[in-house]
Amino acid sequence: MLAQEVTAKYPGRAKFVSENFGESRLAEQFGIKRYPAVFVDDVLVATPRDFGFYGEGEKDGRYTPWKSEASHKKFQDDLHRMIDLILKGKKAEAANQAAPANSESAELVSVPAFSVTDLDGKPLSEKDLQGRVVVVEFWATWCPPCRSTLEWLGALRKKYGDRVAVVALAVESQESDVRKLTSSLSPDLRWAMATPEAARAFGDVVAVPTMYIFDRDGKTAQATFGAPPGVHERVEKTLNSLLAAN
Repeated sequence: MLAQEVTAKYPGRAKFVSENFGESRLAEQFGIKRYPAVFVDDVLVATPRDFGFYGEGEKDGRYTPWKSEASHKKFQDDLHRMIDLILKGKKAEAANQAAPANSESAELVSVPAFSVTDLDGKPLSEKDLQGRVVVVEFWATWCPPCRSTLEWLGALRKKYGDRVAVVALAVESQESDVRKLTSSLSPDLRWAMATPEAARAFGDVVAVPTMYIFDRDGKTAQATFGAPPGVHERVEKTLNSLLAAN
């Protein structure tokens, strides 16, 4: 990771720490609802939006397009500068240069209105999901953790049947690659390419995998970002609770 490369240049003076999403005291303190976010001590260096939201276009982030080496260098230079300031005892100056914590999209409270065409050529919208517990997974062909999550979702769909609707929306992926990969996965999932408009409807996507769980009334029951340990177990516990509710 780029942040690890930077901290490695400060042996004995700085160390890299990775925290699971949902278990970070700093993320909670700053109201960070997604990932990745980068802190130096308790100074916020970069928010998820800095790395670009899919639906809003990568031009919106300070370090976008993220695939660019120039963006990587800019991020590392900023991180170097913040570490140097704090090591010199200039924490107030570092805090003045911190990223704004309120730059994220609003929290999603219910299934949004959206419209896509699935890989079978059939229209898919929020109306097709009404009355069922719903899982919406944003994923990409280049994301290794996404593959295991998609396989797990296929097993869940088989276990719960029509009581649960599972929609898998691919982002930043070529349709030919998506079709090739999904041909070996569960046909019971609704597979579709995510449009920028659909991504924005869900509060946008800054990283994959991103998963939303909605109850039968369409209310948001859970949102997960990334693939932290135990996430599948926690999601299945939520699904069991929703399905058991009258």
